[in-house]
Amino acid sequence: MLIALIARDKPGALQIRLDTREKHVAYLKESGMVSQAGPLLDADGGMIGSLVVLDVEDMAQAEAWAANDPYKAAELFESVELIAWNKVI
Repeated sequence: MLIALIARDKPGALQIRLDTREKHVAYLKESGMVSQAGPLLDADGGMIGSLVVLDVEDMAQAEAWAANDPYKAAELFESVELIAWNKVI
């Protein structure tokens, strides 16, 4: 099952993102559940959020993954959505 995690950073939280990025990227790689991932960008190319496509057994596994993300622990996000996704192309 594919789940899209769409997260928006808190305003003014770029430094939190930068300080936590190395741990977050390691978590992406080590978890074995990430199909695709990258930052959401504003009009100037600045990082303002995250899009992570998880390949998991069910929504509960996606919720557990999100709860253990280092960005969550750092309180980077203003909002997080987990949405079932169907890859067509």
